[in-house]
Amino acid sequence: MGIFARDESRTNLAAARIARQATASLAGLLTGLGKTRSDLAAAMGVSPGRVSQIMSGDANLTVRTLAAVAEALDADVQITFRARAQSPDAGVCGNTDTPPYRSSGLPAHR
Repeated sequence: MGIFARDESRTNLAAARIARQATASLAGLLTGLGKTRSDLAAAMGVSPGRVSQIMSGDANLTVRTLAAVAEALDADVQITFRARAQSPDAGVCGNTDTPPYRSSGLPAHR
C-alpha cells in the first residue's frame, strides 16, 4: 500500500459517485426529451456500444465526453463544487445548504 492509498480510495469512490450522478442525469434528460440511447449515438456519431459505455458509468467520463453528449442533445452541463457539511461532532455547525462556488459570473441553477 502506498502513502496515498487512502486518498486514492476516497478519490475512486468520489469518481464513481460523480459518474453515477452524471449518468442518472443523462438518463433523465434522454427520457424527458423522448430520446433513446440509439438516438444519442446517432447524434454523437458514435456506436450504440459507446453510448452504453458512457451510460454504464464505468467509462472514464472526461469533460470532452460530457461536452460531446451535451452538444449532441443541445443541452448544458453544469458542474458545481460545494463544501461538505461538517458533522456535529466536529465542533462546527454544518450548513446543509452550502452555496456553490463558481468561477464564472453565471447564476447558480438550483
